Amino acid sequence: MREQLALDLRKRGPTSPFVKPVYVVAEKILGETEKLPESWAVRGTTGYDFLNQVNGLFVDPAARDLMDRIYARYIGGRIDFDELVYQKKKLVLYTAMAAEMNLLARQLNRISEANRWTRDFTLYSLRAALIEMIACFPVYRTYISEEGVVDYRDRRYILQAAGCAKRRNPVENESIYDFITDILLQKFAAYVAPEERPPQLAFVIKLQQMLGPVMAKGLEDTAFYVYNRLLSLNEVGGEPREFGVTPQQFHAWNQLRAKSWPRTLLATATHDTKRGEDTRTRIDALSEIPRPWAAALSSWTRRVEPLLREVDGRKAPDRNELMLFFQTLIGVWPNWPPGAQQPQLPPREELEQLSQRLQQYMVKAIKEAKTNTSWIQEDKRWEEAVTGFVRDVFALPPKHGFWKSFLKLQRQTAEIAMHDSLAQLVLKIASPGVPDLYQGAELWDLSLVDPDNRRRVDFKTRQRMLREIASDERQRAQLVRELYQNWEDGRIKLYLSQAALRARRDHPDLFAAGAYHPIEPTGPRAAHLVAFSRISHGRTAVVVVPRLVAGLLDGARLRPDKFEGTVVPVSGHFVDVFTGEEREGPLRADKLFSTLPVALLLGR
Repeated sequence: MREQLALDLRKRGPTSPFVKPVYVVAEKILGETEKLPESWAVRGTTGYDFLNQVNGLFVDPAARDLMDRIYARYIGGRIDFDELVYQKKKLVLYTAMAAEMNLLARQLNRISEANRWTRDFTLYSLRAALIEMIACFPVYRTYISEEGVVDYRDRRYILQAAGCAKRRNPVENESIYDFITDILLQKFAAYVAPEERPPQLAFVIKLQQMLGPVMAKGLEDTAFYVYNRLLSLNEVGGEPREFGVTPQQFHAWNQLRAKSWPRTLLATATHDTKRGEDTRTRIDALSEIPRPWAAALSSWTRRVEPLLREVDGRKAPDRNELMLFFQTLIGVWPNWPPGAQQPQLPPREELEQLSQRLQQYMVKAIKEAKTNTSWIQEDKRWEEAVTGFVRDVFALPPKHGFWKSFLKLQRQTAEIAMHDSLAQLVLKIASPGVPDLYQGAELWDLSLVDPDNRRRVDFKTRQRMLREIASDERQRAQLVRELYQNWEDGRIKLYLSQAALRARRDHPDLFAAGAYHPIEPTGPRAAHLVAFSRISHGRTAVVVVPRLVAGLLDGARLRPDKFEGTVVPVSGHFVDVFTGEEREGPLRADKLFSTLPVALLLGR
C-alpha cells in the first residue's frame, strides 16, 4: 500500500501544468547488507545510509583493537554488541511492547488452533518463540505484500532469524519455529483451507509492523546508549560493529547511488540523529589519537573521583556512564574565541547553559540505556547522583587539574574534527544525490539528540555572516585564508556551503546526473585522501579532501608539505571553486592544499 501511494504521488505531476511531480524519498534505515529495492517508487532514502558511510571515512580502522582494549579496561569487561542488541530487543518486547506482543501471540495461537498439525502448541510457547524470532531479525522490517508475495530478500532475512532463534534455544521445540517460518514465507497457501489464509496474512502484516519499532527501541534507543566504545558510530542507521570506512568502500556506495539512486537524499544531520554532524566528527577524532585518549581517561577519572556519589553501595555515574559523559563533553564543548592562544573556559553564563544541557542529556541517556534507571522504572536517586556529578564538574574552579587536562585534549580533537567536518561537507555536496543541510548546521553543529538539536536557530547571525562574506572585496584566496585561520566562528563552513551549492546550481547536469569516477591518488599520503570526479557532457568536476589528519596538522592548520610527493592523477586545467586559484593536472596535493584543506575544482 505504501509503495502504491508513492507511485500514485509520482504520477500526479503530468496531470496538470500547475502541479509539479512529487519528490518522494523513504525514511528507511538500511541494515548492514540491506539495499533499497529498486522496484520502489521512490527517489531513494532520507540519507542515513550516506551519513554513516561518510562518517566512517574519518574513523581510523587501524585503531580498532586498541580502542576495544581501552573500552574493556575502563569498564571492566567486554560487551558483545550482537548479544547486547539481542537482549535489549527482548527487553523491549517483555516491557514497553508487552501488550502488542501479547496480541500478536494470541493472533498466532488462533491460527495454530485452526490446524490439526499445530493445535497442540501452547500460547506460552508460541509467544516465547515469537519473541526469540523478532529479537533475531537482522533488519528493521520485511515487506511481504498484502497479496502474500515474499521476495528473495525477505526470505533470506526470515530464514536468518529462524536459524538464529533455533541456535539460541536448542532445547525448545524446533517445530514451533518452523511453523512461524512457514507462515511468514506463506508456505501454507497451497494446502490450508481458504478461510485460514486471511488470518495468516493478517498475522504477517501485523508482525512486520512490530519489527521496526522493536529494532528502533532495542538498538537505537537502548543498545546505542550502552555500547560506548566510540559514540560517533552509534548513529541512526549505523553499525558500531564496523570501525571505519575505506575510500574504496565509499566510492562503491557512491557509484551505486549514481547508477540507481541519483536523487536520493544525502544527510549528515537530521531531526533524529543522536549527535550533530560536527559533534560526531570530534568524537571520530579520538580514533586517531587512541593513546592520548586512554591517558586522558585515566587522568580525568582520577581527578573527578571525589565528585562521584554512592547509591546502594555503587558509585554513580558508573564507568560506562563516565565514558559516555567524557566523549559527549568533548563533542559539545564550545570553540575557543578566534585567535585565542591558550585554553580557557567559556564565560560563566555559557558554562552554566552547557551544564544544564549535559544534565538533561545524561538523564535521557541513562534512562534509554535501561541499566541503572529507565523511563518505566525510574531510580530517582541514581538520576540525581548523575546530574549532581555533572553539576559539580562544571563547578570546578578554572585552575583545577581536570580542566587543564581536558582542554588540551579537547582542543586537539576540535582541530582534527574541523578538517573532517569541512571534508564531510564537500563530499556531501558533490556526491551523487541531493545534499540535505539540517537547520542550524550552516555553522558548527555541536548539538545532541532531540530536544537539543531542535533548539531555536539564530538565522539572523547566519544571514549577517553571509552578507559580510558576499560584500568582502578581497580576492577569494585571501578571504578563505582568513576564514580558515579563524575557523572557530564557523564562517569557513558557511562559505564552503554557499560556494559548493552555487557550483551545483550553476552546473546542474554535472552534479545531479554526472557520471561518478573514483580517483586513486598516488604517493606516500595517498591513503589520507578521498578523490573523485563528476563528468557530464564534456564538463568535469574534481573533489579532493583529506582524512585521518591527526599527524598532518600544525596546530589548527593542515601542513601542505606533509603531502609532498602525493598526486591526484587527473589531466586538464581546473579552477578551484573555493579559492579561485587555477590548477593544472596532475594535481599535487601539497599545492592543492596550500590555501585550504579541501578542494572542489571545475575543469575549464
